[in-house]
Amino acid sequence: MTRKPLAQLAQKYMDYDMISIHTDLPEFPEGRIRLLHAMLAHQPASATRKEMLAVVASLVQMGLDTHDMVDDGPAPERGGLIAMRARQLKVLAGDYFSGRFYNILSQAGQIEMVRRLGDAICELNRIKVHFYSRMKQMKLDAEEYLLHGAELKSGLFKSFTHLMGGLYERLWPEVVGSFARCELLLQEMARMEKPGVLGGSWGVWHILQEGTEEDRRAVVEKKDDPSLLRPLLDKYSVSEKLAGLLGQAVAHLQSLLQRLPSDKLAKELQPLVEPFLRAIGPVRETAMTELG
Repeated sequence: MTRKPLAQLAQKYMDYDMISIHTDLPEFPEGRIRLLHAMLAHQPASATRKEMLAVVASLVQMGLDTHDMVDDGPAPERGGLIAMRARQLKVLAGDYFSGRFYNILSQAGQIEMVRRLGDAICELNRIKVHFYSRMKQMKLDAEEYLLHGAELKSGLFKSFTHLMGGLYERLWPEVVGSFARCELLLQEMARMEKPGVLGGSWGVWHILQEGTEEDRRAVVEKKDDPSLLRPLLDKYSVSEKLAGLLGQAVAHLQSLLQRLPSDKLAKELQPLVEPFLRAIGPVRETAMTELG
């Protein structure tokens, strides 16, 4: 099934006027959903349920991501009545999506899947608490940031591993984890073009790990000041380093896809890799030029 029908299938369960009119929602996890759907299509025992399971994964991930958008900063910094209502609606929207996934699985008699997804949600919440606590204490390093970020993106999808067989079952956790790392690195590259969202980005943790004492102190004291961060990120060639990391991650992902038992499936998944390859295209061309 192509991108559009999958998104449309999920949208039918997410449409609710109060939410769509008054609340900004996170980006649909299109790549991971298409990846899961394609893998399930090649599992004899799960192929007939692939659309339902893809919709369920969409609803759960959207619920988690919507809750993550809720601003939990100090009350005076969060705006007035309108902002408060927006936060409340985000909480309700996340709960609504979660309720819809439970309803779909219950009606289909998939109680075991409900339990597995519930366990995955609990584990992801545990990881988030640890992750955000480390960030708040400024004790995170750059690689930890990527590891935790990729786990938060892929953890839910790993709960579908038991529906796969043989080599698919063994490869799936690593495939979706590698794909999530590529997604995260691509997002970090995009953040570099948006000065207002540089605070807390990978580049900040990289400078705290590799920078001079003076630069580390500057980042800690003014980590939310774009006018300070931008020159520092450029000084440490953060964009180039992110592109290099993405190149490594894509190479690893492609090596995993080549190990899949089905050449047809590996070919079907290549379009999902293309956005990553396009992002590192200029870097690859520069490297080839330098190699002569």
